[in-house]
Amino acid sequence: MVRDFLQAARLRTLPLASACVLTGGALAGATGDVGFARFIPLFTGCLATVFLLQVLANFANDLGDFENGADRAEGNERADRAVASGRITATQMKRAVIITAGLAFVTGVATVLRAVGDDWPALLKWVGAGLASIAAAHAYTAGKRPYGYSGLGDISVLVFFGLAGVAGTAALITGDFDPLWLLPATTIGLLSVGVLNLNNLRDHLSDAATGKHTLVVRMGFRAGKLYHAALLIGAWTALLAFWQLDAAGPWRGQLWYGLFGLVHARHLAFVFRTEDPSELDGELKKMALSTFAISLFLFLSATT
Repeated sequence: MVRDFLQAARLRTLPLASACVLTGGALAGATGDVGFARFIPLFTGCLATVFLLQVLANFANDLGDFENGADRAEGNERADRAVASGRITATQMKRAVIITAGLAFVTGVATVLRAVGDDWPALLKWVGAGLASIAAAHAYTAGKRPYGYSGLGDISVLVFFGLAGVAGTAALITGDFDPLWLLPATTIGLLSVGVLNLNNLRDHLSDAATGKHTLVVRMGFRAGKLYHAALLIGAWTALLAFWQLDAAGPWRGQLWYGLFGLVHARHLAFVFRTEDPSELDGELKKMALSTFAISLFLFLSATT
């Protein structure tokens, strides 16, 4: 049973989920205004909360896709899904969703309390943002009207794992906000959306058959490839603009970023010449790990 829940948690998705916190931590560290005693517990709390939110989303996805029929297309149950395969019952998964949501709430509130103390207006603001994150993680594919089935998953990922995830982490740690942070936040957000879009390109035929109207299903396979290119180009444009505007920052190792850029260029070339959606499966790991690596390099640049 424990192994089944670990599989359903899809721990391999955690490095990508951590990208927003790593980048936010990098931005906070780059200010030079945050002491070690404040940075470490707040960064760790943000990371733990994001991990729990990602596991919550994975549990809810496993449950929601089963309940909404996405894992039972044409009567073929997916063996890789815990609920659809029968290894975990729907009731057990619902209980796991509730427990994980509760843990995410507890770690989030504890982190916010450490950051703002008895500043009640700030506390309520951050707790409200946390509750919105929990609700978004659950409602993506779970519930009666999952927004992931209506093509809204992309904007949700951009907001929660990009703009809010990155800038929010930096703001919570520093107690301040710099609009310039929205540029690297956009980079991580768009790259994360790129991972989602690649998944949707791979699954667009089965998604269409089960009524899961992702953006790729709505726009078509070819247009989905152009959209994918726009996401990656937009991500790199935002990062280059950030480096230009924050030239005095601690950002170094541009040669390594150039290598990541070449990886993404080769990735796009592969995507555009691919006609069999199933061949895109291997590219998912490349996109996810390269996004994590970029965020890790930013973090190490600012904190070492």
